Amino acid sequence: MNDIFATHESEVRSYSRTWPAVFDRASGSWLYGEDGTPYLDFFAGAGALNYGHNNPLLKRKVLDYMERDGVTHGLDQATSARREFLETFDEKVLQPRGLNYKVQFPGPTGTNSVESALKLVRKITGRESIISFTNAFHGMTLGSLSVTGNSMKRGGAGIPLVHATPMPYDNYFDGQYPDFLYFERLLEDSGSGLNEPAAVIVETLQGEGGINSSRPEWLRGLYELCQKHGMLLIVDDVQMGVGRTGPFFSFEEAGIQPDIVCMSKSIGGYGMPMAVTLIKPEHDVWDPGEHNGTFRGNNPAFVAASEAFRQYWSDDVLEKSTIAKGERVGAVLDELIAEFPAAGGVSKGRGLARGLGFEDTEVAGKISRACFDRRMIVETAGPSDEVVKIMPPLTLSDEELEQGLQILRDSVRAVLA
Repeated sequence: MNDIFATHESEVRSYSRTWPAVFDRASGSWLYGEDGTPYLDFFAGAGALNYGHNNPLLKRKVLDYMERDGVTHGLDQATSARREFLETFDEKVLQPRGLNYKVQFPGPTGTNSVESALKLVRKITGRESIISFTNAFHGMTLGSLSVTGNSMKRGGAGIPLVHATPMPYDNYFDGQYPDFLYFERLLEDSGSGLNEPAAVIVETLQGEGGINSSRPEWLRGLYELCQKHGMLLIVDDVQMGVGRTGPFFSFEEAGIQPDIVCMSKSIGGYGMPMAVTLIKPEHDVWDPGEHNGTFRGNNPAFVAASEAFRQYWSDDVLEKSTIAKGERVGAVLDELIAEFPAAGGVSKGRGLARGLGFEDTEVAGKISRACFDRRMIVETAGPSDEVVKIMPPLTLSDEELEQGLQILRDSVRAVLA
């Protein structure tokens, strides 16, 4: 790789170290190096490219909009693109699911959405404490870090991260104790020392935390516990929303309606920065301008998102395809686990958010490197990077899926054999 990156770019860079290539263009499920080498993308921009790279259906709409000098930067001014987004999102996503949310545009990234949610629940309840979960990841700004579990990322804050209390995520104790035994006991015990929480924030499937998927009944139990104790429920759907697990929202299977939903990454359709915070109308108590940001109105992203809703969420074709492809990935992971029982492998996740975890924390990284050597991009996840994280674009073809799974097989065998 050209050493200009090592010479001039901060040491904080990470993905360019993992995949030492200079990428020049991308299309669908593929990235291409400057020398033309194709790489199958099973990373999808960390979940920001659910519809693939440069999706032609979305690209045409964005180009047409920009060529006619449509508004690009608009803060929270009313624009035709913003109106189209709100109308299409309501028609194609919210109404069919019986959901009623106000839409806030908090800024360009997922952590902006989480920060706005944390501020809002504290304003609504007058309380300070937030309940989060073990191995959670919610962003890299201070409020989001306070409800994130990873010690390395928390350490980067340089100050105490306060007003947040972690609780055990689903199956944290391998089913040895009833769900919420510890959490509910602390809530009900006046001597527990637990400050009365304003809200609970949860990922229904923890991506960065290791592809840890919660059960629908666990989520329903959490929802009921929140209602019982006057806590608001925030679902962080930044990475697992927009169809990643199959349904548009990752919480749909559980049949719950969170008070607040945080979204970013693929919500913008084309990989452009965009985030939304969905708020039940009775909780929308913001004063005008109380939470704002210069880039909270990315109009080209509104255009791409609106077209994505029309193309992919007017029916259930993408949802069914994602579930079926995810089951295919799960079957191959099970085959590999059976082939190498001594490695202690475990298959994780649902939809097209899948993971292959190992007891030896070095194995997943070796498999990721072996995949790259075979021209496929695969990330690792988990507190010790012990999980191979499989997240291709939802729009990949069956042939591309099988090609990627064969590369995964070859890479696992090369490392474990």
